Amino acid sequence: MNTNLLPQETRIGRTALRTNDLEELVEFYRDVVGLSVLRRSDAGSVLGVGDTPLLVLEGGETTPERRGSDAGLFHNAFRVPSRAALGDALARIREHWRLDGASDHDVSEALYLADPDGNGVEIYRDYPRSDWPRDDDGRVRMGTSPLDLEPLEAAAAGASRLPAKTDVGHVHLEVSSLETFRDFYVDTAGFEIQTEAPNALFVSAGGYHHHIGANTWNRRSEPAGGRGLSWFEVILPETEALDAIRERTADGRYTVAETDAGIAVTGPDEIEVRFRV
Repeated sequence: MNTNLLPQETRIGRTALRTNDLEELVEFYRDVVGLSVLRRSDAGSVLGVGDTPLLVLEGGETTPERRGSDAGLFHNAFRVPSRAALGDALARIREHWRLDGASDHDVSEALYLADPDGNGVEIYRDYPRSDWPRDDDGRVRMGTSPLDLEPLEAAAAGASRLPAKTDVGHVHLEVSSLETFRDFYVDTAGFEIQTEAPNALFVSAGGYHHHIGANTWNRRSEPAGGRGLSWFEVILPETEALDAIRERTADGRYTVAETDAGIAVTGPDEIEVRFRV
């Protein structure tokens, strides 16, 4: 039994992507996904909802493409608060881009697409937590079946931007080893396993269906590099939880750096995770 569990209020914060075409990615996440541009410069841009930053885009003209063997991002998942907001997202995707898939996961309904750099994007809404199926041990049970898009179309309200209360619900990674993923995110960081699937693992805090997913479906074998995921944040509700993670990562297995707000840990596959209160 894991005695180092994260507090229930733990959540995902910002995610950051590296790109060599900053303008193209800004336009995609603004016009298709529906984020607002909060800050902008030649070096990078910050997008979010209201005044809450959710996505950092780091520009660099010489950033190489991510290789097919590189670990990194499978998708960033933006969670919306209503079916109307998901319907509006569907309308924007159909008008400006292309929809790659749509699934009912028994805990959520989700739309899938990819940005111009090939980074996966999920836009989803949760069903009420009381309706989530669970196993006898209390773990959330997720499935995958085709999503009926007609109710989304009917619920759409015509909004061009994501509404307030939208956040990054989870981050899904492509990793080289589920064993090393488990060692860091579960045994060290303190997430709980919720669902195990063929060559995939989904972990969370507080009984959520998943804050972080990981898979080895595409046989990634090298550390993360090139365009794509630069880092992502885990937001903690209390300094005691941050201090505990700082202590558990002090054994030298992972590179740890102090930041203004907390710590940045270079975990498995050289994916940087920033922990802050």
